[in-house]
Amino acid sequence: MTGSVGSIFKIPDLRRKIIFTLAMVVVYRLGSHIPTPGINAHALAYMLGQMRGTVFGLYDIFVGGALSRASIFALGIMPYISASIVFQLLGSVFPYLERLQREEEGRKKVNQYTRYATVALAIIQSSTIAIYLENQPATQFGPIVMQSGMFFRLMTIVTLTAGTLLAMWIGEQITDRGIGNGISFLIFVGCLDNMPGDLGRTISMVRAGEISWLALVMLAAVIFFVYAGVVLLTMAVLKIPVVYQGRVVGRQMYREHRTHLPIRVWTAGVIPIIFAQSLVVFPSTFAQFLRIPWLVSMQHVLNPGGWLYDALYALLIIFFTYFYTSVVFNARDIAENLKKYGGAIPGKQAGNKTAEHIDRSVTLITLPGAVTLVIIALLPGFLMNAFRVPFYFGGTTLMIIVGVALDTLQQIEAHLVMRHYEGLVKGGKFQGRRFG
Repeated sequence: MTGSVGSIFKIPDLRRKIIFTLAMVVVYRLGSHIPTPGINAHALAYMLGQMRGTVFGLYDIFVGGALSRASIFALGIMPYISASIVFQLLGSVFPYLERLQREEEGRKKVNQYTRYATVALAIIQSSTIAIYLENQPATQFGPIVMQSGMFFRLMTIVTLTAGTLLAMWIGEQITDRGIGNGISFLIFVGCLDNMPGDLGRTISMVRAGEISWLALVMLAAVIFFVYAGVVLLTMAVLKIPVVYQGRVVGRQMYREHRTHLPIRVWTAGVIPIIFAQSLVVFPSTFAQFLRIPWLVSMQHVLNPGGWLYDALYALLIIFFTYFYTSVVFNARDIAENLKKYGGAIPGKQAGNKTAEHIDRSVTLITLPGAVTLVIIALLPGFLMNAFRVPFYFGGTTLMIIVGVALDTLQQIEAHLVMRHYEGLVKGGKFQGRRFG
């Protein structure tokens, strides 16, 4: 393993890609600490600290704390992610977009539409943030907006929108000239933002006697096995056997070829947890905005950690797992492609019977995938109650960290093998997941 890691820097092209990626990450992290003009960062951080259980708290995790720091990257790359998901969902509704997504030139056009939608979403979100912050009362650190008015709104819209476009450009540059998927990598970096502080707080609590050494060892063991389990489930696939019959093309004779169709246990990835978490915290978010009595009551009922919150959260995750899997995995298209290229599932008639078999297999494998997603999503609450953990571990951030790390290692592995170096793992393959 040590020799394989050392081989990474012996390949000039791979070394340049890694250095370029790290340089872009430094630029992104520096930008996440440049404040937006006209906003009192300390007052905003205090206000968001009171809103951890709302959409704002969830959003701040994805942008690496840039929102609570009121930086120019406060919106991060999330408008682009939202636009990408919207167009992916629309592709299953509108045949025109579905045709575009199947063609190379069409995908470029959809990508351009996604950029336009990103600008529109960034403008809407930044203007909403500006108006919302203007209407907030002063905190113990003073007013959040130093000088409200139309100039502040325009400046905030321009600054945050430009920050989103710059973050999108950085992500695309990492994809083209660096290593890994750039958009995913920026979210990955944001999820790692709190780790040094979390580690420091944990050590301080152990020294102060608030957490025993035994509890710390048990916590470390739980974290290790959870990470190992998430890695295994991210890479886990159901293999449906496929046989390609022998045929003659011109003067070339092709023999019978046996392979398999891989179906991921987590076909939907982290998207179900994001959708479910966004919906389940909406009552808390609206209660912060409107202060309507019945909304405030619902906020108390749907308090994180309560049985109703956990039950609703789990049901939404299972629903969105099946829903999003049905969007991204089209069994009929796969069956048609198998038939087109002479492939068949043993014992299944080509066409509708093959599509039904694939669809039934996906439905069956999605259930354990959805259940494990529920366990990972509810893990933070369990750890905080059982071990009094002073940090958030599990859920969305855990899956993003593991998925993007595997995807990046997979690309490094491909470079090593292509240049005839020993891979990072003997007898195994990395299977990552991309989010952007």
